[in-house]
Amino acid sequence: MQKNFKKAYKFATMTSLYLTVFVTIVVLLFLYYFHNLKWQVIFFPPICYLLSFITIQYRVERFIYRRVKTIYDELTLLESANLRQQPITTDMGTLTRQIDKYARDKKLEIETLKVREEYRKEFIGNVSHELKTPLFTVQGYILTLLDGAIKDKKLRKKYLNRAGKGVERLIYIVKDLDMITKLEVGDLSLHRERFNIVELIKSVFDLYEVRAGKKQITLDFDRDYEDAIYVNADKERIQQVLTNLIVNSIKYGRSNGTTEVSIENLIKDKVIIRITDNGEGISKENIPRLFERFYRVDKSGSRKEGGSGLGLSIVKHIIEAHEEKLYVESELGVGSEFSFTLEKAE
Repeated sequence: MQKNFKKAYKFATMTSLYLTVFVTIVVLLFLYYFHNLKWQVIFFPPICYLLSFITIQYRVERFIYRRVKTIYDELTLLESANLRQQPITTDMGTLTRQIDKYARDKKLEIETLKVREEYRKEFIGNVSHELKTPLFTVQGYILTLLDGAIKDKKLRKKYLNRAGKGVERLIYIVKDLDMITKLEVGDLSLHRERFNIVELIKSVFDLYEVRAGKKQITLDFDRDYEDAIYVNADKERIQQVLTNLIVNSIKYGRSNGTTEVSIENLIKDKVIIRITDNGEGISKENIPRLFERFYRVDKSGSRKEGGSGLGLSIVKHIIEAHEEKLYVESELGVGSEFSFTLEKAE
């Protein structure tokens, strides 16, 4: 209270004091030279000080209040909800801090909107491109068939198969987009259960062993895991995470390379799963944007590998939905390591 009193009334206190001293001296001199100086004069300074203080404080507050209220009203027009909720203050220090905070918040808001606008433009462009490619492919094969190729049995089957693959790709992209949207708004609920993460990784290895074999890439653990390691998570979603990361390591891996998975105890109730490869690697400037939708490190060549371009974004959202951490370390030309944490289960 004392600190607030000094802040709010410092000007009136000091001004009243100066005024009282000055007027008292004038009155004392006047009485001394022209009248008899009596003892009742001792009541004059406190009365003068009190009246001066009340008058100055009232007039200054009213003067400042009117001008400050004008500032608040003008800011209210800018829809500053924070300022409207606060009482109007006449303290200059408090007012300055409020205005500074308002200016900083608005600056941050504008910068955020600019970033989001750039992201929106890029995202729409990427979605358009990803959907356009398979759509035009399907359209091209269908138009060719309608132009007469449908009469050729061998050509008809070939073009229909290719058109079917284009439709599958479209469905794959739309499903991934739908999943990310549900994850972001919280509509896709997690079904947590206790399961053996070692067995789940082995099942993913079995699914993609043939694909890895085509590039002569070895899928393996860093060591033999004889004992089961149980975690508490959504088994289906974690399988999707492992699938996306392992498929990426195959997709961008080198021939005769390796994809190695390790499971380590992180803290008492956490394990960390690492997926390491010796593939192309990722440059440092690309890592911060790696988990954005449709973001591709290799703008020209990566599309030939297929995929929706949403895999890593889905991985990020699934891990965050589990309230766990996702990490990436990579060096261009050396390889990459993606890792994520999970809750251990007894």
